[in-house]
Amino acid sequence: MVSAAEQMAANTSWAALGKATDLRNRILFTLGLLIVYRLGTFIPVPGIDGAALREFMDGAQATIGGMLSMFTGGALGRMGIFALGIMPYISASIIVQLMTAMVPKLAQLKKEGEQGRKKINQYTRYGTVFLATLQSYGLAVSLQSGELVQTPGLFFIASCMITLVGGTMFLMWLGEQITARGVGNGISLIIFVGIIAEIPSALAQFFASGRSGAISPAVIVGVILMVVAVIAFVVFMERSLRKIHIQYPRRQVGMKVYDGGSSHLPVKVNPAGVIPAIFASSLLLLPATLGTFSGTQTGPVMSTIMAYFGPGQPLYLLFFAGMIIFFTYFYTFNVSFKPDDVAENLKNQNGFIPGIRPGKRTEEYLEYVVNRILVLGSLYLTAVCLLPEVLRNQFAIPFYFGGTSVLIVVSVTMDTIQQVQSHLLAHQYEGLIEKSQLSGKGRKKGRRGAGRSGKGRR
Repeated sequence: MVSAAEQMAANTSWAALGKATDLRNRILFTLGLLIVYRLGTFIPVPGIDGAALREFMDGAQATIGGMLSMFTGGALGRMGIFALGIMPYISASIIVQLMTAMVPKLAQLKKEGEQGRKKINQYTRYGTVFLATLQSYGLAVSLQSGELVQTPGLFFIASCMITLVGGTMFLMWLGEQITARGVGNGISLIIFVGIIAEIPSALAQFFASGRSGAISPAVIVGVILMVVAVIAFVVFMERSLRKIHIQYPRRQVGMKVYDGGSSHLPVKVNPAGVIPAIFASSLLLLPATLGTFSGTQTGPVMSTIMAYFGPGQPLYLLFFAGMIIFFTYFYTFNVSFKPDDVAENLKNQNGFIPGIRPGKRTEEYLEYVVNRILVLGSLYLTAVCLLPEVLRNQFAIPFYFGGTSVLIVVSVTMDTIQQVQSHLLAHQYEGLIEKSQLSGKGRKKGRRGAGRSGKGRR
């Protein structure tokens, strides 16, 4: 049976957006900050040889350089101030969350509510500065060794590091502001906008290769059909749920006895969302960022890493799949769905799963169900992220196309639309409450007026 909230959400009209002032302001605020981000990707780092960089990136679009450029919204390809993107922040978040699960002191901080969350966020910021400093130094040295710098030297390295670290910290601040005062997850939206901005140029290059005969028309049609099929598959899987039946006992309030109700606890097939793919990609991009621009001056260790962990290589695919599966389980049980917390909340609300005792047995049952669901969820994420990688290398597509990009675009779009609908639904509820209050006041005034007129007739 459809609930009242679901029915109201289905009847929500997008025309109500003009009346929802708070939501409109949130959307405009989000768009404004995303425009600031896009403008920043075109501001170059001082001292870069633009012509040499463009020539280098033209030959790197089909390799790991294309992936790096797409995830930074083209800032890395232009060597803009946001060239490191938001990846240092994501890497720091991974490390802090792993430490939270293993270090008792950090785990205790997580249970302290808002104050503990603020401290953990502060540690994440410190980690972001540290990782961004390391990556910016490696990138500056790699640019020098690749002869992509006009005036190499210590001054260039220092200015490049300061610019890139400052750009990453500014992006982190933008993401936090969008999350708090805008619509959607700020970090995911920044990555989303970066990917969307690079799609037109990638498609133009793709069709140009078809006109020149480098790619057959059959491959072009096949890639388009595959993208459509992957998008449809992602939408279907992201909306798939496993509903766990919840029963509530009879309760007595005063002299009245109320019948117990029932509901469902929805568990998504992919509770972790797009986070595992982003985390796994950020770990893969960490060594590649340092080795992309070093050209022929790459050391033997970095050359070996780039050879075995390049896109389409067996170790790259194996590592990518393993990280996606690991982060799917880790993020689900530590962040998005904690069986112990859910079982405790059900017990406090006097709810129970039929045939399962409340408390520890409910926690074990929920963990068992979620573990089975995550087998399908992690395999789905792995297939979506790896299948385009394999096909791209088989058909020699001349630009980077990955399932991670499709997954991020579709998932962030669905989450943002859902948040907008939630704001519209809340606005409708507020309107109904105001109308009921006004009508209640009107009825009270009518009754008072009727009483006075009756007294006058007497």
